[in-house]
Amino acid sequence: MAGSPIRSSMRGGRSRRAMADINVVPYIDVMLVLLVIFMVTAPLVAPSIINLPTVGNAAPQEQTPPVVVNIKADRTMSVKYKGDSGATQEDTMTKAELDSFIVARQADHPDQPVVIAADKTVEYDAVMTVMSDLKARGVKRVGLLVKSQ
Repeated sequence: MAGSPIRSSMRGGRSRRAMADINVVPYIDVMLVLLVIFMVTAPLVAPSIINLPTVGNAAPQEQTPPVVVNIKADRTMSVKYKGDSGATQEDTMTKAELDSFIVARQADHPDQPVVIAADKTVEYDAVMTVMSDLKARGVKRVGLLVKSQ
């Protein structure tokens, strides 16, 4: 019969039932032994100490403001940058003029980043074309300008 208790006969004719509980005492013993091992070995492991270099009075690095290439909805481009006099200038350019401007600008300011600000209706392909042209002209840092909400 399925589900009937298992009975075994012992001396004296008494019956004994099988124990259905799991004995967890050996598991607790193992865990306590592991705990003792970890408690003994933990102080023996020396924490690694890193000697970091110190900096004296370091002057903050001057960041050159980025050149901003605006791509308008009609795919015309304008470039906004700070001139040598420090005044902000904005010029409308064709693709060929932009290429020559970027080459000249990178020769004078090799680490100056260029940021592309495109109208949201401009196709992604136009933005990627300008970005790849900038990379081909030697611009090291090209970014995209987005409007925060």
